Amino acid sequence: IVGLDNAGKTTILYQFSMNEVVHTSPTIGSNVEEIVINNTRFLMWDIGGQESLRSSWNTYYTNTEFVIVVVDSTDRERISVTREELYKMLAHEDLRKAGLLIFANKQDVKECMTVAEISQFLKLTSIKDHQWHIQACCALTGEG
Repeated sequence: IVGLDNAGKTTILYQFSMNEVVHTSPTIGSNVEEIVINNTRFLMWDIGGQESLRSSWNTYYTNTEFVIVVVDSTDRERISVTREELYKMLAHEDLRKAGLLIFANKQDVKECMTVAEISQFLKLTSIKDHQWHIQACCALTGEG
């Protein structure tokens, strides 16, 4: 699970693993949880998103089958940074076969970007080498 700082990655991880909201602080390094969905085990790594940590994301890519990118739908100022990090990540050799799920988080906040806007800003239709899906969500409620 990757994304810029304050996007909601850790909250989403614990919604998946415990089905509840936990108080979080900025992730330094990573959190990891084993999650079972429909009798399939997943090892989910939540990687810190601060600028100083993004260069280390690629150390987690080996054997990655899919990537979850969490986007803060209220953060219009940094959507271009998200796009830049997304395409840098997708170009990495270890992710050439990885699927991509984009969570457009914080959809409960008034004035947030819609899924269509985020899709357009991220130029998702230009992604041809990876299967991808964008999903509106609210990490706090588990909706989406």
